[in-house]
Amino acid sequence: MYSCITIALVPAIQAGPWIYWQDLQSGMEKAAALGFDAVELFTESAEAVQTTTLRQLMADTGLRIGAVGTGAGKVLHGLTLTDPNPDVRVQAVAFIRDMIDFGASVQAPAIIGSMQGNAGAGVTHTQALAWLAEGLETLGSHAESRGVTLIYEPLNRYETNLINRLADGVQFLESLRTRNVRLLADLFHMNIEEASLPDSIRQAGAWIGHVHFADSNRRPIGGGHTAMPDIVQALRDIGYAQCVSAEAFPWPDPDTAARQTIDSYRRYFG
Repeated sequence: MYSCITIALVPAIQAGPWIYWQDLQSGMEKAAALGFDAVELFTESAEAVQTTTLRQLMADTGLRIGAVGTGAGKVLHGLTLTDPNPDVRVQAVAFIRDMIDFGASVQAPAIIGSMQGNAGAGVTHTQALAWLAEGLETLGSHAESRGVTLIYEPLNRYETNLINRLADGVQFLESLRTRNVRLLADLFHMNIEEASLPDSIRQAGAWIGHVHFADSNRRPIGGGHTAMPDIVQALRDIGYAQCVSAEAFPWPDPDTAARQTIDSYRRYFG
């Protein structure tokens, strides 16, 4: 497992759960100085950061890119994979495909969270899941062609009415033809939806491809009541060896949140 911290470069979402904001170079330099292994990026589009610039920053800091988020497609453009309008769904797939290509250029997976959308008015849950499956089939196969996985994130009930628990995510992914989509285990969302975080991790097993490291209140680990030792043991039990990324509020400020995160990572993961 390796440590990772989030950097958001989208001014429109400054109330969101990302530790560092706006300045990519500064965020990466600070992350490297604290001893993080990687950064997870949230950008406005696939063109928002030049790959050559990003690769130079990676070389300068020694950091890898843990993942790239796609949520700006919804936040800025209103795109989801389950929109009733087929043209919007096509645009959503295109946006995510571009983000997959951006991530693949630095060997990083793309994450589908908010862009999964909802079963809205006049749309059945079954129909929305069918549209979601169609999108993930296409995008999972495209990611595979680019040499990376695609990460799908179950969200809590207040953010989506599609898939909220890891077990339901596993069942859904098992129904797909593509085997290149993995689940994101977000400890904040899981705290709301799962009866037992360690048990749900063990049951999901190898389907987990990314972890979001945030406390019960979405502050950095140590700012809430999440019981980490059993969660860490569960991740070790399933042989998880991927990114543990702090998608948390920058509380009380970004630098303090970053220090608390790396201290917590070292405390629990050693």
